[in-house]
Amino acid sequence: MKKSKVITTEDILVTLCQSVCEVLTKASQNPIEYSAMVQKISRTCLRPDIGCFVLFDGGFNGVVVTNFTGAAALEIYHDYMRSMGMPESEVSQSFLSDDVSNIMGELMNQIVGDFTLKIRQRLQTSITQSQPKMLTISRLVQISIDTLMDRPQLRRVTFTTSKNNIFYLELAIEKTEFIKLRDFDVLEGVDPDAIMEEALKAQSDKNKPAAADNAEVADDDFLAELGL
Repeated sequence: MKKSKVITTEDILVTLCQSVCEVLTKASQNPIEYSAMVQKISRTCLRPDIGCFVLFDGGFNGVVVTNFTGAAALEIYHDYMRSMGMPESEVSQSFLSDDVSNIMGELMNQIVGDFTLKIRQRLQTSITQSQPKMLTISRLVQISIDTLMDRPQLRRVTFTTSKNNIFYLELAIEKTEFIKLRDFDVLEGVDPDAIMEEALKAQSDKNKPAAADNAEVADDDFLAELGL
């Protein structure tokens, strides 16, 4: 009898870490990496300088907390704004600004959105997320997460930016395992940007021969007018 594959808390955590790296690397145009080691922790906390948390429920319940140092948040924010073509004069230089918090909150929203999509595709279950709450804080704030969870599992992972600034991700979910009963095809998500690029390229390639033909016709007409 074929042994069933079991998906554990660590597997779900790896999926979340992949979403963090993929979204922030694409947004900042610089590599974001996570540690090969994970910590077991006893509680989740919002920590200085910028903390954010998102609740999710459905197939399983939990909370995701990200804690950025001011330097890490500013680096990601600046890289993101540059990639969007914003002039340096319009980019905030303080992690305390609302603009930094708003951008980091939007990126967190994209991260958890990508995570929920991966969970739907890989585990064939559905979870929904709350709106991210991004806070600039000066002291540790503990979040109580055990009220809606059965035997909560808590983990912390360290992330590093391209300039070696550090930020942390904390995950708390109820103890659960997913057991694979049969093989199935994992439908990977569609990248809208890739589709748009392919469509524009195809349209450009399609127009090139037509433009060349029009140029040849124009040249023939011009030569005919000259009697050549």
